[in-house]
Amino acid sequence: MQKYLFLRIKKSIFLLKIDGLKNIFNQYKHFFTFLLKFVLFYVVFIFVYKLYLSQFDLQKNEVDGITKSVAYQTQQFMLWFENDVNIVKNENEPSIKMIYKTKYVARIIEGCNAISVMILFASFVFAFSSQWKKTTLYILIGISVIHILNIIRIAVLSLSLFYFSEYEEVLHGTLFPLFIYGVVFVLWILWVTKYSGYVKKNK
Repeated sequence: MQKYLFLRIKKSIFLLKIDGLKNIFNQYKHFFTFLLKFVLFYVVFIFVYKLYLSQFDLQKNEVDGITKSVAYQTQQFMLWFENDVNIVKNENEPSIKMIYKTKYVARIIEGCNAISVMILFASFVFAFSSQWKKTTLYILIGISVIHILNIIRIAVLSLSLFYFSEYEEVLHGTLFPLFIYGVVFVLWILWVTKYSGYVKKNK
């Protein structure tokens, strides 16, 4: 009899826990849905990007094609304003040297191409998505904006390091990262409040 009562109590506690979890899930369903979509999108595309990067041998200082393209586009942008701008493959590490007026001012590495930032941006937008066409269009526009502003960021940073090299840590480590992440944050706010339809749907 005692064994039977113990099993009944144990089963009741288990059912109460299950019921409690269901209530929590129902209460925070939107949050859990957002989290699941965000994580899935981010993990899948980071995996695809890492797969792409695995084609290049870091031991041989190979630079991936996207980073090369970003370096070239930055040079072309700077050439609109200055003639003495060159990019050179770095033989000592997987990076591209930015040469301004014969001075090596900056190096462009894989992390400078902003792909990780774009994936983070797109993951958030996807997590708040409701319509495929609108979501896809906004992601494409957002990625284009981030790419263009990243080119400008690298160009301005290179010029800043030429004239104010003593402030390298502040410029490279704080000011310009804040700029690019600030843009991403603004794009997120616009998506949630203006275009996703999420706010209207939950009013």
